[in-house]
Amino acid sequence: MSYFVHILLNNVVPLSLLIGLGIVLQRAFQLDIKTLSKLNFYLFSPAIMFQMLYQTELSLKVMSQVLLFFVVFFFALIGVVEIVMRVRGYKGGMRSAMRNSVIFYNSANYAIPLNQLVFVGDPFTLSIQIIIMMMQSLIPNTYGVYSVNAHRQKLKDTMKTILSMPIIYVIPIALFMRGFHIPVPHPIYISIDYIAKGFIATALTTLGVQLGSMKWELKLRDVAISNILRLCVGPLLGFLIVLAFGFQGDMAKALILSCAVPTSLSSVLLAVEFDNEPEFSSQAVFSSTVFSIFTVTFVIYLIQFVG
Repeated sequence: MSYFVHILLNNVVPLSLLIGLGIVLQRAFQLDIKTLSKLNFYLFSPAIMFQMLYQTELSLKVMSQVLLFFVVFFFALIGVVEIVMRVRGYKGGMRSAMRNSVIFYNSANYAIPLNQLVFVGDPFTLSIQIIIMMMQSLIPNTYGVYSVNAHRQKLKDTMKTILSMPIIYVIPIALFMRGFHIPVPHPIYISIDYIAKGFIATALTTLGVQLGSMKWELKLRDVAISNILRLCVGPLLGFLIVLAFGFQGDMAKALILSCAVPTSLSSVLLAVEFDNEPEFSSQAVFSSTVFSIFTVTFVIYLIQFVG
């Protein structure tokens, strides 16, 4: 019960308040959603990614194990989603929107506090989650951009868009500077810190603005399918892969928990930026965040029996 209340008060309620603020601002001022989307993609996301990778001590052994898990999990999840989409007969932009709502999950501002709550500030499990977060930042800015544009844009044009994404350069730069202990000039680091602190508020407000601009034609069946795949099938696949690889202890628990979090804001930002089913994407993020109160609490209870 304490986990339930803590997740509700420390994750869902603060997220919901910021989303609600975005809805109110949109209703009052008709904000430019495209400008907010670009700020997230080109300013706030790169800043927080650089800061977290630069500050965190990452073991090469742990990184290789986590990356192995992530790659297998990612493709297994895509496989499941593809089967469901074929059965449902999704076409065009809805295919990429559904896929993104399941394979992109909130590994940063939801999963990191959750990890630290469950494992009581353990730096080892935090490093695992940060590696997952790195991949969950890189893939939406590469594969995610490709998937929402593949059905309507030439490959050459899509590649230009991908190469314009700062995050694909920020990740190797941060790892290189961290690995070789290259200091960031203090004035520059202060600026990065200021920008990084604005990421969560800006991203959640953007989601609220998108929700506030919608006609609210609820896509209940599609959203329910997305939520089940993300919140139930995701952690189940994570458990099976952990079992297959023989991971044990806190690593096994942290990896399973990382698969259980709700849909990422990246799916909304991609949908808004490239005008690809933004209403469905926004509803999927919001509803999965709410329902995660129950599913994540259940996963936390179960992982104590793992490893």
